[in-house]
Amino acid sequence: MRILFAGTPQVAVTSLNYLNDAGFEIAAVLTRPDAPLGRKRVMTASPVAARAAELGLETIKSNKIDAQVTAQLAELNLDAAAIVAFGGLVPQAALNVPTHGWINLHFSLLPQWRGAAPVQHSIIHGDDITGAVTFQLEAGLDTGPVFGQVTERIGELDTAGIMLERLSISGSMLLVQTLQAIDSGQALAVAQSGSHTYAPKILDGDAQLDFTRTATEIRRRAHGTSPFPGPWATADGSRYKFGPLSERRERTDLAPGVVHIEPGKHPQVFIGTATWALELSTIQPPGKKMMNASDWARGILTQGTKVSFA
Repeated sequence: MRILFAGTPQVAVTSLNYLNDAGFEIAAVLTRPDAPLGRKRVMTASPVAARAAELGLETIKSNKIDAQVTAQLAELNLDAAAIVAFGGLVPQAALNVPTHGWINLHFSLLPQWRGAAPVQHSIIHGDDITGAVTFQLEAGLDTGPVFGQVTERIGELDTAGIMLERLSISGSMLLVQTLQAIDSGQALAVAQSGSHTYAPKILDGDAQLDFTRTATEIRRRAHGTSPFPGPWATADGSRYKFGPLSERRERTDLAPGVVHIEPGKHPQVFIGTATWALELSTIQPPGKKMMNASDWARGILTQGTKVSFA
């Protein structure tokens, strides 16, 4: 089966690897152009582009699938196109190019969480289960009929990064199976049914933590926005970023935003909320790298300073 692979971030690299290992003939890879990365703004290829180069695959780099790109795709004699987090819309003219159309691996259980950040919103809104589906791409936003799905339970300590890593593996296996079924004429796509929800792109403001909310709400928002853009809050006008948070239901003695350090060989750091405390695992103070909360706490105890996110 001769296919195009379209994708951009690291989470899509797993699918590229699985398709390559499964023996599909990958005619080309479509990905977003190189972009400035890091403090020095060095132009850097996307993770998918970098992996495609390692595999010796032809790569098409474009921010959008315009008439020129569509013409390039038409020359590839494609049986199908597999798309995983490409980051751009596919117009109808391009959808018509492959014989079997475009098969999208989407990290949600459609019709729930259509859009750019399904796993993040699933965690933020407290879903117990998330997953991935393969579906026939249409002009509408994630509206096409579904070929298959896999599910994953969301644990209390699972972040968006952790869930996407797990789903990238189970979802890639599903994508391979779906394309194999299409190739053998055994695939069956079922129309989506039920109510739908939307998952717009996560912005920096979505990651701000409000410690006047409940501990569960704060934890979900922190984990849903980790590792990107990363949960944060301010103290005395300075921004701090946080790693995973654990709910400590036995600690109800702290006011919202108040930081309490439990001294010891490995000091524990707690922050009060509207219900019970949250315990920090890692924290990134202003101008520093992410560090263990206990290391940060020892410095605070030594300095005799106080920090409050109230």
